[in-house]
Amino acid sequence: MPDTAGLQQHPALWLTFGVNRVAAILLAAGQSRRMGAFKPLLPFGDKTVIERCLHYLQQGGVETIVVVVGHRAGELREKLTGRSVLFAVNPDPNSEMGASIAAGVKALPKACEATLIALVDHPAVPPIVVSTLIENWQQGSRLIVPTWNGRGGHPVLVDLSFKPELLNLDASGGLRAFLDAHQTTVARVPVDSPFIARDMDTWDDYLTLHQEVIGKPAPEPPRPRTNETLDAFI
Repeated sequence: MPDTAGLQQHPALWLTFGVNRVAAILLAAGQSRRMGAFKPLLPFGDKTVIERCLHYLQQGGVETIVVVVGHRAGELREKLTGRSVLFAVNPDPNSEMGASIAAGVKALPKACEATLIALVDHPAVPPIVVSTLIENWQQGSRLIVPTWNGRGGHPVLVDLSFKPELLNLDASGGLRAFLDAHQTTVARVPVDSPFIARDMDTWDDYLTLHQEVIGKPAPEPPRPRTNETLDAFI
């Protein structure tokens, strides 16, 4: 192990040292069926939803991000052309979240020692949440869940000493069951943002969140007439 004693005396240097060992997995493989439009490519201010997620992760200090794609993977790859991200593929967009997490874990560089697991339908998370989670990991916490008024949210941080379990989440009941099984290890860290627990499951969720965060209505396409996913507009 490297000598980090000097780094701990200088918080800024210590944070930078730790960030290089923490990657993020951004889950964007689903079909957005309840939304009725493809979430990752919906506009959110001057960016798309997925670009907002990448922005807060990077501004929070994460250098390595694995984007897990599945449904409309080609469009997401094209949209993110030129960005410093890695891609992993979940070939079954109908699978549970655990399958996407496993795909992302397999794509992480070997040097990573912890990963943030982020959801693409949480575009309003502030960067300070990410840096707070990383700081808690540096201080020894191995499983970290941000909370707002006692309610847990995303992203969560998982030390990669748990990698074998992350690769088998489908069989074990998913991320929630994994965290429940390690309740005594989970650090629940209060953060100053309700947006860690504000997802976008429905079209109304999206419109409300956009208005609240951006301060103006989202450009609205025709509402879906069926359960089929609309083409994204950007």
